[in-house]
Amino acid sequence: MRVCVIGTGYVGLVTGACLAHVGHQVICVDNNEAKVKLMQSGQSPIFEPGLSEIMQGSIQSQRLTFTTDLAAGVEHGQVLFIAVGTPALPTGESDTRYVEAVARGIGSHLNGGYKVIVNKSTVPIGSGDWVRMLVLDGVAERKGAVAEPVLAGMGVQDSVIPATVSEDYDFDVVSNPEFLREGSAVHDTFNPDRIVLGGNSSRAAALMQELYTPIIERQFAEDKTQPPVPMVVTDLSSAEMIKYAANAFLATKISFINEVANICDRVGADVTQVAKGIGLDSRIGSKFLQAGLGWGGSCFPKDVSALIHTADDYGFETQLLKAAVSVNQRQKLIVVEKLQQVLKILKGKTIGLLGLTFKPDTDDLRDAPSLSLIENLTRLGAKVKAYDPIISQTGMRHGLSDVIVETDAERLADSCDALVLVTEWQQFQTLDYIKMAQLMHSPIMIDGRNFLNQAVIEEAGFRYVGIGR
Repeated sequence: MRVCVIGTGYVGLVTGACLAHVGHQVICVDNNEAKVKLMQSGQSPIFEPGLSEIMQGSIQSQRLTFTTDLAAGVEHGQVLFIAVGTPALPTGESDTRYVEAVARGIGSHLNGGYKVIVNKSTVPIGSGDWVRMLVLDGVAERKGAVAEPVLAGMGVQDSVIPATVSEDYDFDVVSNPEFLREGSAVHDTFNPDRIVLGGNSSRAAALMQELYTPIIERQFAEDKTQPPVPMVVTDLSSAEMIKYAANAFLATKISFINEVANICDRVGADVTQVAKGIGLDSRIGSKFLQAGLGWGGSCFPKDVSALIHTADDYGFETQLLKAAVSVNQRQKLIVVEKLQQVLKILKGKTIGLLGLTFKPDTDDLRDAPSLSLIENLTRLGAKVKAYDPIISQTGMRHGLSDVIVETDAERLADSCDALVLVTEWQQFQTLDYIKMAQLMHSPIMIDGRNFLNQAVIEEAGFRYVGIGR
C-alpha cells in the first residue's frame, strides 16, 4: 500500500520506517530541510535501537523516501498519517497548532481517490471531527470557497463547508493512537499488545486492517507463534480516550509505588520486596512497580495533564490524577532529601549524576527527573557533574547549562562527595565501582532507581542508599 507519514519525530519516523520494512511504499514528510537531508542519507535524527538499520534497509529497497513536499506526500498516500507533536501548553492542554496546520495542508492538496487520514498524534478527545473540519477548510480555501459563519446565541459556531466541496473529495478520518515506548519503539511496533482504531467507517477500518496485516499476523514479531494481535475497533472519542487512559493509569501506578516506597523508608520495609509480592498478583502485575525518581519524558506528563485539563473543561475534577502528578513532582526531589540526610550541608559539595535521560536507550531529556535534580542541587550551592552514555557521546547540551557533562564514569566520580544513579542504563551495572570509590571524596551512592546490586556496590567501598529500602 502507499503510505504518507507527516512528521518525523519518534512516532512518525518509527511508524514510517517500520511500515516500509513490512512491505509498504512510504513517503515521510517533514518541513525541516536539514532533517530531511539527514534522513535521506540513511541517518536517524533520534537515538532509537534498531531504527537506523530499518531505515537504511528500506531506503535501499526503495520503499522509504523523505521529502519536504507535502503535496507529493498527499498525492502518493492512500493512508495519510498525521504524526506531528502536540506538546503541553502552560495550562496543561495540548498545543494542537501543528495538527491544525497539517490537516489544512492535507485539504489544500487532496486529489482524487479515496484516502484515510489517520490521527497518530496524541490529540484532545473529540479531535477526529475537528480534523475532518480542518481538512475540508483546506479544500475550501484551495477552491476559493467562502465558508459562511453560522451565528448562534452570543457566539459564532464552526464554519459550514459548502456541500459541493465535501462531495468532491472522498476521505475518512481515523484515530490510531500509538503505544510506543522510547528506547523500544521498533520492538513495540512489531510486537504490539493491541492495535486501536477509532472511526465510523467500515471502509476505512478495512483499509487499516489491510495496512496492518503483516503486523497483526506477527510476520515480523519476536515470537511468530503467538495468536494474531487483537484489534480494537471503536468510535473516534473512545480511541482517543484509550490512549490518555492507558498512560494516565501507568503514571498513577508509578506514583502509587513511589508513595509506598516513602512509607517503606519510614517503617523499615523494602519496597523492592513489596513490589515483587504484590506484582505476582495477576490483578496487579509486576510492570511499572519500580520505585524511584518518578516519571518524565514526552508522554506521561503531557498526557496526564491533557486528561486533567479535558475533565476540567467539562466541570469534573480528577482528584486521583492530580494526586498522581503531585506525588511525582515530590518524588523527583526525594534524592535531594537523601543527600541532605547523609551529607547534611550540600553547599560546596560536588554531586555526580549517573545518567541524564528520562529513561535508558533514548536521548530524550524532556521533563527528565535529572533536570529537576540539577536545578535544585545548584540552588542549594552544590556543584553538579553528570555522565550519560548518549548525552556525553553526542555532545547535546540543551538545558544543561548548570552541569558539567563528563565523558566517562571515572571522570564523573573524581572528587565527588556522592553519586546518584538517575537513569538505569544497562552499562551502569558493570562500571569499575572500586576505582570510582577510590576517586571520590566520600564514596556514597544514592541509587535513585533501585537498579544497582547493593552488595556489589557496598563491597566496592560505597555507602549505599536506595529508594524505599
